[in-house]
Amino acid sequence: MKRIGFVTCVQLGMSCIEEIYRLGGELKVIFTLEDRYARNKSGRIYLDGFADLYRIPLVKIRHINDGTVEQIGRKLELDWLFIIGWSQIAGKEVLEMPKIGCIGMHPTLLPKGRGRASIPWAILKNVSETGVTLFRLDEGVDTGDIIDQVVIPLEPAITATELYQRVNEAHILLIQNNWERLLRGQVDFIKQDEREATEWPERKPEDGEIFGHMSVEESLRLIRAVTHPYPGAFFRRGRELWRIWSAEKGDFDGIKVADGYIRPIEYEIIQEKESDNGI
Repeated sequence: MKRIGFVTCVQLGMSCIEEIYRLGGELKVIFTLEDRYARNKSGRIYLDGFADLYRIPLVKIRHINDGTVEQIGRKLELDWLFIIGWSQIAGKEVLEMPKIGCIGMHPTLLPKGRGRASIPWAILKNVSETGVTLFRLDEGVDTGDIIDQVVIPLEPAITATELYQRVNEAHILLIQNNWERLLRGQVDFIKQDEREATEWPERKPEDGEIFGHMSVEESLRLIRAVTHPYPGAFFRRGRELWRIWSAEKGDFDGIKVADGYIRPIEYEIIQEKESDNGI
């Protein structure tokens, strides 16, 4: 029986852990972020209750490369270490600690869409499909050998909320389809085709601003791309900040953009102070 550990601090990782236990599996240790860090991270969760319920050692860390993961992992003689939904890049010492290797999941069809903000970018780029890739981590960013993939078709009007749920379901499916293979050590690794590789850059909350020069289509797509669980799109009107979670095309009312109007449906209006410089 393989000895397996897990590193996560978000719902996508938690869903994988829950599926592992639904399948009758177990983890030797879970590493998660200290409670005070990344409180506003999209999908941030706390694993104390689950770890207590199943009596799993829960180790809270500040950084994956501070030596704690490596030391405890070696002591436990881990075969595999899952690292899912973790923005810090694991260093060589952590990657080489498990006897077989480290496993990650990335919410695109690698090698396309390496990098950050995979769910918002899939909507902003208006792609017809995306997916989730189960792969072996190496020292690059999303460059390791592929183990398995799940394809997710995208409708033109899909929201980040809907896509996040589908990505979550794909994470669960990849655990279902590969758990026994991982336990038996019968995993095939497929090299990524570098000719197909693309990289999507990091996005920040301020990238959700709607400007008057944008089209109705661009504005609505941005709103769909950064709605829950992300920080949301916003529009400035004087000292008012309109935080918009959903909207539709308007007709001579709402927010004026380059070729028409957008009408907010779910939104909040925040009065900004004169000294405010950002969101």
